[in-house]
Amino acid sequence: MHRQNIVQSNATNTFPLKRLRLHRGMKQSHLAELLGVTQTTVSRWETGAFDMPEPYVAAAQKLLAVAPGPSQDSALRRLVEASSMKVHLVCDRTHRLLAASRSRQADWRADMADLMGKSMLVFASPEILVAESGLDAMGWHEGGLASLVVETGINGSDIVPIVPSRILWERVMLEDGTAGRLATTLD
Repeated sequence: MHRQNIVQSNATNTFPLKRLRLHRGMKQSHLAELLGVTQTTVSRWETGAFDMPEPYVAAAQKLLAVAPGPSQDSALRRLVEASSMKVHLVCDRTHRLLAASRSRQADWRADMADLMGKSMLVFASPEILVAESGLDAMGWHEGGLASLVVETGINGSDIVPIVPSRILWERVMLEDGTAGRLATTLD
């Protein structure tokens, strides 16, 4: 197979290549061979020295994809659902609801089935929206910050009400290589 060294500058893409590769237990050299590039190119993509061109992103996604299944992240989901604390788990980027404790659900005036998989950002208070908008500057999405306490006021929602409180956000990695966020009410 012909290998090529792909060179680009001004790295800006956020494809989690290294995390997915390690999750699959694959060496850089093996991935490079499968993609038809050099190991050095894979290393540069992973370190962010070079952008990964879109055709390679698509190919890597297919090679490194974790097949979704009923057991995916099931232990984390069970821990959240069994917690006595007011806690819920969302996708860190899309804010889709993935799990919620019974005590959290007790505050909501919607059936859990209606909320699962839906973005919870529509219920955010102004303080949560401000905190959300500052996450990139703090390095949250790049893993530079693993937790953050957010002070919030009311959101005015009758469906998913938020009252003045402190909320602990914790960034956790999910089985598919994406990040989740645990939101726990502290008081």
